[in-house]
Amino acid sequence: MAGQTITMQAGKLNVPDQPVIPFIEGDGTGPDIWKSSVKVFDAAVAKAYGGRKKIHWHEVLAGEKAFNKTQNWLPDATLDAFRTYLVGIKGPLTTPVGGGIRSLNVALRQILDLYVCLRPVRWFAGVPSPVKKPGDVDMVIFRENTEDIYAGIEYAAGSPESQKLLDFIAKEFPKDFKKVRFGTLDASNSWQGVLESVGAAKRDVSLQVGIGIKPVSYLGTERLVHSAIGYALKNKRKSVSLVHKGNIMKFTEGAFKDWGYNVATQFYRNDVVTERESWILGNKDASKTLTAEANAKMIDPGYDMMTPDQQGKIVKEVEAVLSSIGQTHGDGKWKAKLMIKDSIADITLQQVLTRAKDFDVIATLNLNGDYLSDALAAQVGGIGIAPGANINYLTGHAIFEATHGTAPKYANLDQVNPGSLILSGEMMLRYMGWIEAADLIIKGMDGAITAKTVTYDFHRMMEGATKLKCSEFGEAIIKHM
Repeated sequence: MAGQTITMQAGKLNVPDQPVIPFIEGDGTGPDIWKSSVKVFDAAVAKAYGGRKKIHWHEVLAGEKAFNKTQNWLPDATLDAFRTYLVGIKGPLTTPVGGGIRSLNVALRQILDLYVCLRPVRWFAGVPSPVKKPGDVDMVIFRENTEDIYAGIEYAAGSPESQKLLDFIAKEFPKDFKKVRFGTLDASNSWQGVLESVGAAKRDVSLQVGIGIKPVSYLGTERLVHSAIGYALKNKRKSVSLVHKGNIMKFTEGAFKDWGYNVATQFYRNDVVTERESWILGNKDASKTLTAEANAKMIDPGYDMMTPDQQGKIVKEVEAVLSSIGQTHGDGKWKAKLMIKDSIADITLQQVLTRAKDFDVIATLNLNGDYLSDALAAQVGGIGIAPGANINYLTGHAIFEATHGTAPKYANLDQVNPGSLILSGEMMLRYMGWIEAADLIIKGMDGAITAKTVTYDFHRMMEGATKLKCSEFGEAIIKHM
């Protein structure tokens, strides 16, 4: 095969001028968007480097095409190619019917340990949006890709496994078992009595309790937050927000938050400041004679209602911050540092709508990241133009992907928007260090949309627009490079 292999040396990606890049065409609309996208990629590379650099595309199989040819949804040869060549790209894949693999996308992420799901979200001027100021959205989401619900353990209600786990909790953790509202016959029968009293038919609902467990680890959190902070510092972003539901799930999502702060202050002390530290430092900057107790009252509005022990802890926190980083971060120097803060998941989903400029880089667990990335995509034009990547920054392995589904009813019609895959390819080129080619794709996308030459999904929401086919939209992007 022509071309050379991308390697990882001393923690740095080594990309030759003629790299081999494996690709999965994808199912449904995958062939349409791939044909359009690959022309854009090749044109950007050719224009940026005048023939000095070139990608050698190597097709590998997954999904329906793989099953039809090999009777295997995800052949070993495909996994071997991604392992060998490090960097690849894929279109949308069908979820297999009949069990075995729940999701090919999830399987690829877990088998190759692609622990970061990277989802940048930005608006292109002119793209229809349901919000007043879509231009305020400029965020990069680091979604943990291997834990939380992706590694969740579930047992169906009424199954022997579920019952065994319920029995274990009842025996070993009786206080916790009380939280399972209908985990006993007494509770179930009591509710059955309520149903019968209002005329509901009698039914057997005893012990119908589904059980789920989600794992969240320190090491899984550490490598995700390392990646997010490293990205933020390298790209001169202003903040990293740890998004969690730790007010309820204190030892999983709450631990994610605490461990995230620990990573920030332990490994990046000179480059970061936490939001709470900034309050303490800012108060001291404003009044050099401010006592630690007065500072404590300012950072915690409920201070006066606390017990003496609780108040003492806040005062000690203030003293510790001033003594440890007062010299390096005080006198306004903290304002130039990367801000590390946290936000509860539900309020975050509200504030990315109402206060989008408050968020920059977001690090979060799997389920929260799923909600956030799709909600944000809706603000800037929809998932059809939302790019994504799955990356292991330690090994260099990365698969860039269209984030939408296969849309089989539009297959082979040359209609759909290829923007998600094209922008995922832009991310891939940037990851490879081919910045000039990546910038050309952004320039081309901006130009095509500004000229109102768009596919049907945008055309129906834009006045005076020209509707293009999927292939024609790719050509329009090339024209505007």
